[in-house]
Amino acid sequence: MTRTQMIVELVGYCGSLLVLVSFLMSSVVKLRVINSVGSVIFAIYALIIHSYPTALMNFCLVAINLRSLWRLRQTRKTYDLISVDKGDGFLSYVLKRYQDDIAACFPGLKLDMDRVNRAYIVCCDSNVAGVMAGNADSGTLEIALDYSTPAYRDCSIGKFLMERLPQEGIHKLLYNGPTQHHQAYLDRLGYEKRTEGYVRDL
Repeated sequence: MTRTQMIVELVGYCGSLLVLVSFLMSSVVKLRVINSVGSVIFAIYALIIHSYPTALMNFCLVAINLRSLWRLRQTRKTYDLISVDKGDGFLSYVLKRYQDDIAACFPGLKLDMDRVNRAYIVCCDSNVAGVMAGNADSGTLEIALDYSTPAYRDCSIGKFLMERLPQEGIHKLLYNGPTQHHQAYLDRLGYEKRTEGYVRDL
C-alpha cells in the first residue's frame, strides 16, 4: 500500500469514527454537528474511491442534519422556574441523579448546601433542564451551582434565568466556582471578571 492509499484509508476511518462517536452524544446538537462533520469527511473519502452512492448518502445525511439543526434553532424552548427549599426531596434527587455529570462539568466543586438559601429547578416540558442554587443577599445571588442537563446546554437556560430572576428579587449574579469547562458559558452570557469574581448585572 502506497503512502497516498494509506492517507485515503485514514480519511475514511476518521469519517467513520466521527459518525460512530456522534451517536454517543447525549446532546442532540452535538450529535448532529459531529455526525455532519463525519459524514462530510466520509463523503470525500467515497468520492476519492469513486463510490458515488456512498458519497450521495453521506451528503444527504449532512443535509438532514443541517435541516434538523436549523429547526432546533428556530424552536423556542419554554421553561418553567420552580423555587424549592434547599432540603427539597426532588432537588436532592436531581443533584444525586446528575452528580457525576456535575462533577465532570465543575471539577473540584464542593457544593455546600448549608450556605444555600435560594434554589431553583428549571424544567422544560416537564423535563429537568437545570438547577441554580446559591446564597442570596441584598439582591445579589452568589452562585453555588448553575448546572444544565446535557440536552439543554445551548445557553438558553442561562438567558431564561437572567430574564426571570429579577422577578425573584435578584438583580446581580456572582460566580466564583470552577471555570475549566464553564468559561465559554460565562463569556457568552456576558459575565464580567471583577475583583469579587465573575459578575453579571441583571
